[in-house]
Amino acid sequence: MEKCSQAPEHVLLVDCPDRPGLVHAVTGVLFRAGANVTSNHEFVDAETRRFFMRTACDGLLDAPAVEAAVAAVLPEGAQVHFRRAVPRRIVVLVSREHHCLADLLVRHAYGELGADLVAVASNHEVLRPLAEKFSVPFHHVSHEGLGREAHEEALLALIGPLKPDFLVLAKYMRILSPRFVSAWPNRIVNIHHSFLPAFVGARPYHQAFQRGVKVIGATAHFVSDQLDEGPIIMQQVIPMDHSYSPHDLARAGRDIERTVLANSLRLLNEDRVFLCANRTIIFD
Repeated sequence: MEKCSQAPEHVLLVDCPDRPGLVHAVTGVLFRAGANVTSNHEFVDAETRRFFMRTACDGLLDAPAVEAAVAAVLPEGAQVHFRRAVPRRIVVLVSREHHCLADLLVRHAYGELGADLVAVASNHEVLRPLAEKFSVPFHHVSHEGLGREAHEEALLALIGPLKPDFLVLAKYMRILSPRFVSAWPNRIVNIHHSFLPAFVGARPYHQAFQRGVKVIGATAHFVSDQLDEGPIIMQQVIPMDHSYSPHDLARAGRDIERTVLANSLRLLNEDRVFLCANRTIIFD
């Protein structure tokens, strides 16, 4: 007997001004389209009075038609996205540190990353052998002898044809210009080796040691024009004590960076992250 193919899963995202009856209006559209709702989350931000909704559903659906029908029942200023639940494409940018890249490559190789890691780009050659062990294309875009603008132009020329959904800075140790960031608004994810907003910038573990902190953490966030101040996607901490040296703090921090970055990419790949001003709404 031929096995029946499973109906494709879709995800609906709604961000709009709040008003009564929104959940009923949206789910009514899905019902009339023949969708089977498999999960639903909604939230109203008290400060901005905006309504956020993530709905997963399956069925043989006309995505553009459903998206238009949902938009028609929502208030003016609504943002609506309805798409097949397929893996997002990511390009990973690195410099010399291997730990975050290695973790992403292993997860990708074993189908645990969720996203499709299409390429690695770096301003150094150091991590080429690591990427090539996992048969992921590696691109060296050297910054030697180039100003920041020229180097970023070369990087953009490489990235553009790859059509990624997100750029992931996995210990990419160069500050991106506002021009580069504006080309990928809210689509660049960085892993920062501290619990932001504490200890921004360089050498956070030395800063933490000098302050005698009792926890250290890592922060995954969207990149904005202000260094380390973009909307936070995920954070995690682990306990420390007085016996930890800066080296010990850094070693422990590398472990937590791996976990926070991978979990953040899962949230993004599954469309669980909404932006609300400089904050995020996470449906997990």
